[in-house]
Amino acid sequence: MATLRERLSSAAFGAGWSLVCRLPEPVARALFNFGADTAWRKQGGGVRVLEGNLLRIFRTDPGYSPGVQPDGTYVDEGKELRTLSREVMRSYGRYYLETFRMQVIPAERIASGMHVNFDQADLALEYMKNSRGVIFALPHMGDFELTGKWIIGYGAGSFTTVAERLKPDAVFQMFLDFRQGIGMEVLPTTGGPHPFGVMAQRLRAGKLICLVADRDLSDTGVEVDFFGEKALLPAGPASLAIQTGAALMPVSCWFEGEDEWGAHIYDEIPVPADGTRKEKAAAMTQAMATAFEDGIREHPQDWHMLQKLFVNDLDPERLARSRNRPVSNGAAPASAGAPASAGDPAPTSDPAPTITGPADADSPTTTNSGSAAPTTTNEDGIPS
Repeated sequence: MATLRERLSSAAFGAGWSLVCRLPEPVARALFNFGADTAWRKQGGGVRVLEGNLLRIFRTDPGYSPGVQPDGTYVDEGKELRTLSREVMRSYGRYYLETFRMQVIPAERIASGMHVNFDQADLALEYMKNSRGVIFALPHMGDFELTGKWIIGYGAGSFTTVAERLKPDAVFQMFLDFRQGIGMEVLPTTGGPHPFGVMAQRLRAGKLICLVADRDLSDTGVEVDFFGEKALLPAGPASLAIQTGAALMPVSCWFEGEDEWGAHIYDEIPVPADGTRKEKAAAMTQAMATAFEDGIREHPQDWHMLQKLFVNDLDPERLARSRNRPVSNGAAPASAGAPASAGDPAPTSDPAPTITGPADADSPTTTNSGSAAPTTTNEDGIPS
């Protein structure tokens, strides 16, 4: 039975969601920008982690050179980093604004406002038409949830993803009902069939799976080269492709102007002909990471990574666990939080917020094998 705090939290969350949908869009946007700017100025742990992640982009860009320039001007790396992190926080705020308002955004506006490489979208739909499953693996960029709604309307019909079941259950149920209402099948990590097995079934039936996959929280991640350093990414997308023969296609998302969106569907990552299952999964996950790099470098202001993912930033004990575990079926344990469309809790060994999406610390979240709904807040007062 729900506690009084949980009931009050659920009621407040539902009222807030309803209010955001009723407010004029410019007013709601201004409120979310104000919240993003407030969190950015506070520069709490999440923002500091974000800036540490963004710094890797700066320092691996061949065209970026801080300090005195040939023309005598001066590029202040710290100032540029702070400017970019503010843009990211506003982008992150817009993501949550649109998540809450998605039910009132007309489908026609989404269809006309989506800029995407249609040849790849059509190829993915052709695979599905011919009974071959497709896995879209995405980083935490732009509005990947709205992009999911777009692909449903474009022809996919539906897709499956994963969400971690957290208390209060009423808030989790709100997001579950909302997502299912627009065509998303959301698999909870607990209280139902094993998500990996269900996803494998869907893929063998020629369906679409969408997984946010730029941060591992399962202690079974694959170590990849990412912006000049080692990082841990989940093995789930590659493992599913290897086991089912589905097409693994990375996707990056971003915002276009004030009221439009962009997405790029990359070429399929093929399963290597040689090697063990573990070696194949590692190679495919590295290829996925390289595609993510390209998308993030093109639109760094829309990469909402307020969590630690680089090996040098991770807890040594958790890192040791990851290195000592074999690549299995790629599914995250029920205790692992992970990003998706809404936010996820940080593991106890990692104090930084984890993303897969605002709400309070008891809101729903997602796992590293999927995407779901905004759920937890970090010390900056924003959803993580």
